[in-house]
Amino acid sequence: MDELGLQDSAILLMSLGEEEAAEVFKHLAPKEVQRLGETIARMKVIPRERVDAVLERFTADASGQSMLVGDTDEYVKSVLRKALGEDKASLLIDRILQGSDVTGIESLKWMDGNSVAELLRNEHPQIVAAILVHLEFDQASEVLKHFTERQRNEVMIRIATLDGIQPSALKDLNEVLSKVLAGGDKLRKASLGGAKTAAEIINMMGSKVEGSVLDYIRENDGELAQKIMDNMFTFEDLRKIDGRGLQLLLREAPSDALIVALKGATPDLREKIFSNMSTRAAESLRDDLESRGPVRVSEVEAQQKELLKIVRRLADEGQLALGGGGDDSFI
Repeated sequence: MDELGLQDSAILLMSLGEEEAAEVFKHLAPKEVQRLGETIARMKVIPRERVDAVLERFTADASGQSMLVGDTDEYVKSVLRKALGEDKASLLIDRILQGSDVTGIESLKWMDGNSVAELLRNEHPQIVAAILVHLEFDQASEVLKHFTERQRNEVMIRIATLDGIQPSALKDLNEVLSKVLAGGDKLRKASLGGAKTAAEIINMMGSKVEGSVLDYIRENDGELAQKIMDNMFTFEDLRKIDGRGLQLLLREAPSDALIVALKGATPDLREKIFSNMSTRAAESLRDDLESRGPVRVSEVEAQQKELLKIVRRLADEGQLALGGGGDDSFI
């Protein structure tokens, strides 16, 4: 939900009154509650015209709603099975319908990282990994920051090599968190974990912890460490950097390296780069890109990596943030 949508939702909730708004909050996810709560807290004065517009829009949307099917749960199950087949549908149905397989973990999502860490501190790293992959990346990262370095490394290497959760592992999880993943032998393997999940979590840990974790994984499995790094911050992720950060990068990036690197960039990233330059500099860069002939993919990737080295250095120095979490340093 964008900022405007959040503000409209906040205005609507404040218009409903405390009791009705509380009922709405009961049906929202933890992050949604937090974002809406923060938005409400920031909104001190709201023009009457804005309130009226939000209420009119809500009334119009609500009046257009109708019940198309009698049992929506059964309808979703039937449609998914017909569209995807039994196996693929089964992987989604429980999550979509908020089945009993994650009821225990759902309660963890409302807890702070330290509390979850205390709950899991003495559990086997494999069990901790199987639980953390169900949490949001930033929450899982926060939990791991409260572990010792050795515990954290052991858990991360298991997350990175986890390609699913077998029914046998569910029994262990049930013992840890009172029906964290209920259903026993009937549950199918869930597609959680893997190098991408590990990369997303590591991205939010902060550069000091990140280096320790990657070094540990590299010692045990160099190929796995490379897979994780490939899934971490990429050249296209420069879109996540704010304007000030991009301007710092552009001041330090060699012109030729920037031209070659942008030859392999998406139009969206190019436009973001142009928008953070002066009009004259942007036009000059556009002309250079157009006049530059074909460039080998290997050369483009090499120059992109050189620019990412500058980004990482600036982030480590605290001069820019990459849109992740972590500690007071970035990446």
